[in-house]
Amino acid sequence: MSSTQVIRLKPFYYIHVLDNNENVTFVRSGPATFTALDHHTIVLKPTPMIIVPPRHYCIISNPVVVNADGQPEKDSHGQFKLRHGDEAVRGHQAPFPLYPGESLYGKVSPLQVVADNTALKLRAIRDCPAAIVGEEKIDKKAGDEWLFKGPGTYMPRVEVQVVEIVRATIIGPNQALRLKAKKEFGDKKTSEEWVVRTPGAYLPNVFEEIVQTLNAVILTDTKALHLRAKRTFTDFYGTLRKAGEEWLVTKKTADKHIPDVYEVVVGEVSVTTLNSRQYCVIVDPVNPKTGKPSFGGRLLRKGEASFFLLPGERLEKGIQSIHVLDSQEALLLIAREQFTDTDGTVRIPGNRWMIYGPSDYYPPVTVDIVEKRRAIPLDENEGVYVRDIKTGKVRAVTGKVYMLSPYEELWKKELSPTVEELLTRPADQSETYVSKAGARDPTRVVTYRIPHNSAVQIYDYKAKKARVHFGPDLIMLDPDEQFTVLSLSGNTPKQPKVLNVLALLLGPRFTTDVVVVETADHARLSLKLSYNWFFDVDRNSDTDGPKLFAVPDFIGDFCKAIASRVRGSVASQSFDTFHKHSADLIRKAVFGVDESGAIKNRFHFTSNNLVITNIDIQSVEPVDSRTRDALQKSVQLAIEITTKSQEAAARHEAERREQEARGRLERQKIEDEAEAEKSRRGLLTLQSQSAAVESTGQATAEAQARSEAAKIEGEAAVKQAELKAKAHAIRSSQALALTKLEQEADLTYQKALNALEIGRAKELSEIDGGKFQTVVDAIGTETLARVATAGPETQKKLLQALGIKSFMITDGNSPINLFNNGQNGLLPTAGQ
Repeated sequence: MSSTQVIRLKPFYYIHVLDNNENVTFVRSGPATFTALDHHTIVLKPTPMIIVPPRHYCIISNPVVVNADGQPEKDSHGQFKLRHGDEAVRGHQAPFPLYPGESLYGKVSPLQVVADNTALKLRAIRDCPAAIVGEEKIDKKAGDEWLFKGPGTYMPRVEVQVVEIVRATIIGPNQALRLKAKKEFGDKKTSEEWVVRTPGAYLPNVFEEIVQTLNAVILTDTKALHLRAKRTFTDFYGTLRKAGEEWLVTKKTADKHIPDVYEVVVGEVSVTTLNSRQYCVIVDPVNPKTGKPSFGGRLLRKGEASFFLLPGERLEKGIQSIHVLDSQEALLLIAREQFTDTDGTVRIPGNRWMIYGPSDYYPPVTVDIVEKRRAIPLDENEGVYVRDIKTGKVRAVTGKVYMLSPYEELWKKELSPTVEELLTRPADQSETYVSKAGARDPTRVVTYRIPHNSAVQIYDYKAKKARVHFGPDLIMLDPDEQFTVLSLSGNTPKQPKVLNVLALLLGPRFTTDVVVVETADHARLSLKLSYNWFFDVDRNSDTDGPKLFAVPDFIGDFCKAIASRVRGSVASQSFDTFHKHSADLIRKAVFGVDESGAIKNRFHFTSNNLVITNIDIQSVEPVDSRTRDALQKSVQLAIEITTKSQEAAARHEAERREQEARGRLERQKIEDEAEAEKSRRGLLTLQSQSAAVESTGQATAEAQARSEAAKIEGEAAVKQAELKAKAHAIRSSQALALTKLEQEADLTYQKALNALEIGRAKELSEIDGGKFQTVVDAIGTETLARVATAGPETQKKLLQALGIKSFMITDGNSPINLFNNGQNGLLPTAGQ
């Protein structure tokens, strides 16, 4: 049984038909009607053709092989030949079908438009004949790279791969591009770098790499650029530069500078500006002729000037101001090398001299300024230590204005830390005051104010002599003199080397110490003793002064001496005896007794003229705890006995006073009872008299009462009438006064009201008169006259117009006297 199939193909549609007899697939395109026979199989149903619009392209996989005429080729079996695994790029053309085996890779895409200042970096993935490079066609090998520069439209090729889009870099004003060669091309070698300075858009080649964008350094009158060469080359300005050479680019060379690839920017150099009162010294200056630095040289530049320090140059001590000296100042100078001074003096190295003010001074490079000196004003109590550096002799200069000579310097006098501390403290170290004057200037003469009633010893180590000064006084140390520091015992009990003093206080003063003694019955006691002392010294004597400092620790010395005497005296006494006579025993042991047996009042130390005048026993305490407990018990027992005896005496006195009080109470009771009996007898007498009066005087009392009552009632009635009359008179007078006041008030009110009415009427009349006068003035007198005569004049003219000479109107009831009217001109007379 045979069957046929008719397929009607529209325009631009196609089908693939398999001929089963020959096993070949062919293509039929519309518009057409295709009748499929029995041995035909429709492999591809009607499919629209590939339409590539203008400026579009598509990629065909496994494209057919075409001949020179562009027609597809077939093999001996009639099958279309394919380039298997290959691709073909087809641009704008008539709609075309896909042959059997072909396929569309992707979709139809627009062509890539390369804009201006951009390019496509292309790479040949296989040999590419007639590749478009710029405006030329060059054969490219696989792996070659080149640029397709815009503006233009790029037509893809299967041999070429688009690597990336390259955009131009804009080189602005005062900018440049630093480029690097990726490989050798033209005259460039691999890794070679160069700078492109032309402003505008720059599109780097495929073998060029942009390292960085360089910005120009703007050079001004106050700024320069310090550069160093990395290798030998010729710079942008045509100057040959050696490797490692350094130079400056200033505004004189160019307004701006872009560093080259072989230039290293060391930094920016600011201009050095000197005014008219400044100068500077340039170390290692560059020779302007050779351009080489003069190592070790020094150059003086004075203001006014502006310059740049060249590479290798530096300023010694920076910019310095001219030395302006007043009349009390000077400069100490020393010569660095031999030269002839401005005054003709030849200065050899090491010479020292001074320039005195008032003046100003520029030091030449052959001179060093050691220091600036100022005259030192010194009062009578001030001074400085001056040392001659040639001889080494030190002296003290006081009481004048002194300027050091060139070979003199201030000498520092060193004092021990102990003396430094004592100079800041008061002589009486019982106070904790510390001076706030700050550290002592060691070049100043050491001064010390000796307090009142004290002494200070100064030892001259050069002359090996000591001198003593008594206060109040101010002393000044010579260079070889030092204070004698006394280390005294302190605290209670006394400990050595507690106090360090410069000024020895002469007293009177007191010292407290604790002495432990033992009695004959082995009772150990702690005595707290206070001694009053002073130095008995003659200030005019040459021997008494040094004696004061003969004993370094006089406090410890006399405390030990007194303690030994007290111990020896107490050791021979029992505890009870010492407890009863402690003061006498101690004073006798210390001061001794005279020939009459009386206790002396002075203990004199001949070694330093110290005199002890009194001893005060402040406390006596047993050292042994058992002795202290027994003593406390005995004291408590004595206190209890005394307390009980006082209680018994008080009790006896209370009982005696109680008995006396009881006797006085009994006696008072007896006296009170006797007085009570007397009073009772008087009461009975009065009671009897009262009863008699009561019996005889009742009637008389009633009569008197009635008469008194009547009298009182009459007086009350009279008083009441008088009060009523007074009240009526008061009411009448008040009513009259009230009426009078009301009338006066009404009269006053009426007067005020009348005055107001009069004033109101007067003001209204004035207002009306003024209004009328204003109206009259406004209208005018002539106008008023015309208005007043307007009516009669009008009537007259009316009558004249009617021809009527006169007329009269009457009601007919009143008689008219025509005679009189005629005489008055009402009727016409003869001749009218």
